[in-house]
Amino acid sequence: MNYIWFFIILISIISAAATGRMEYLINAVLNSAQKAIEVAIYLAGIMAFWLGIMHIAEKAKLVNLISKFLSPVAKFLFPSVPKDSPVIGDIAMNFTANAIGVANAATPMGIQALKGLQDLNKDKNSASNDMCMLVGMNTAAFQLVPASVIAVLAANGAKNPTDIVFPTLIVTTISFVSAIIIAKILSKIMPPQVINQTRNSAEDKCQ
Repeated sequence: MNYIWFFIILISIISAAATGRMEYLINAVLNSAQKAIEVAIYLAGIMAFWLGIMHIAEKAKLVNLISKFLSPVAKFLFPSVPKDSPVIGDIAMNFTANAIGVANAATPMGIQALKGLQDLNKDKNSASNDMCMLVGMNTAAFQLVPASVIAVLAANGAKNPTDIVFPTLIVTTISFVSAIIIAKILSKIMPPQVINQTRNSAEDKCQ
């Protein structure tokens, strides 16, 4: 990736020098750097607010309530996870952080949930169906309030940055449901036993 970016920057400099537009290139670089700082400040405010909300919810034991509320759904999506497992809470917080559009805050929660799922995983060398389901859900990233996108739009002078909420809700709902359905179908078509047999057969042929 670094080589690609270096190539793009090099081509831009050469093109600007060849066409006598270096002044425009320099101005664009300076303006972009300034805009990047402004966007970062907007995002920092949004992130601080929602992370604070998440921390308050955790301290107020709301995580336990959310876990109990999502327990039936979690049992369907993650059948190998015990009912009272703390992994349910990690998954619930990960889902909540994604839903309010704070993907950076959702990442450590998702990693914690994956660690818990790995502890429950019988085959430590392969991802379980539950782990694949969690990764699929995070990739689809259902968002009820796309806070980060709203912050970026506001930083760039959008008149109505919240107009993105409804379209984002539609798109992420479709992608989220699709990810769940596909993960469930693939778990039936290619259960862990079949995957392990295929992997072992390939390893035997290589040897």
